[in-house]
Amino acid sequence: IAETESCQVPHTSYMISGRMRIKMDDGSEEEFGPGDVNHIPPGHNAWVVGNEPVVAIGIEGVTDFAKK
Repeated sequence: IAETESCQVPHTSYMISGRMRIKMDDGSEEEFGPGDVNHIPPGHNAWVVGNEPVVAIGIEGVTDFAKK
């Protein structure tokens, strides 16, 4: 979206429902689900795991989402 290989904006969020998996530029991966609080640093990609939509409350990073 922002014309970069990976997202370069940090995100902090509280997961309400669904599952999300992230992969960092260094190759490490982590998965988050309902009730998790996460902080995802710059240099990541994320995707939904399964068929349930991800619903999360964004605490940090949303004002710069998808901007250069």
